[in-house]
Amino acid sequence: MSDVPATKRSIIVLFSDPKCPKSHRVRLVAKEKDIPMEIVEVDIDNLPEDLLELNPYGTLPTLVDRELILNDPQVMIEYLDERFPHPPLMSVDPISKARARQMLRQIETEWYPLIDTIANSEDDTAVKTARRDLQERLIQLIPAFEHKDFFMSDDYSLVDISMSVLLWRLPSLGIEMPKSAKPITDYEKKVLNREMFMESLSDDEIDMRDLV
Repeated sequence: MSDVPATKRSIIVLFSDPKCPKSHRVRLVAKEKDIPMEIVEVDIDNLPEDLLELNPYGTLPTLVDRELILNDPQVMIEYLDERFPHPPLMSVDPISKARARQMLRQIETEWYPLIDTIANSEDDTAVKTARRDLQERLIQLIPAFEHKDFFMSDDYSLVDISMSVLLWRLPSLGIEMPKSAKPITDYEKKVLNREMFMESLSDDEIDMRDLV
């Protein structure tokens, strides 16, 4: 990492957990928009001092754009979408935007914690329950994948980015979708085969699907 403080650098700096879906979706937004960004991979158990100086909460991801420091992943992805407007990843229609924001918040606050439980908890009962809950939540959304090219939309959006980083992790979490979930598996192939998605992967994320 450069000795120049993050707030003094000419490009955006992202302190990123190479295994966390919250960090992954910020990296994927940057790839989709071709945003110059320095990715600093951080071990969550050994946080660097410069990160703690910028973000006393010590949370990841943390995004630094000169004097602006963000520690909320949803704020980050919306900020990047607005600062770098092409291609747009959020509808300009207020109703569609509100629905997208609501879904983004649900994914972040309800679904990503289930991933964390499955991946990191030593409580077998909690892991089993989280695995079942995540699979059931996805199955309940099958109708949302049946009539549009992307998630409830004809256009690729921030919701698709947030959903795709979750779907990438399913095999490593021991979750297999039933045959009845074909609309989801078809959607999964579509979003995961995007060139920018593959370029957004950290080495740890590549290992989740044994691509090397």
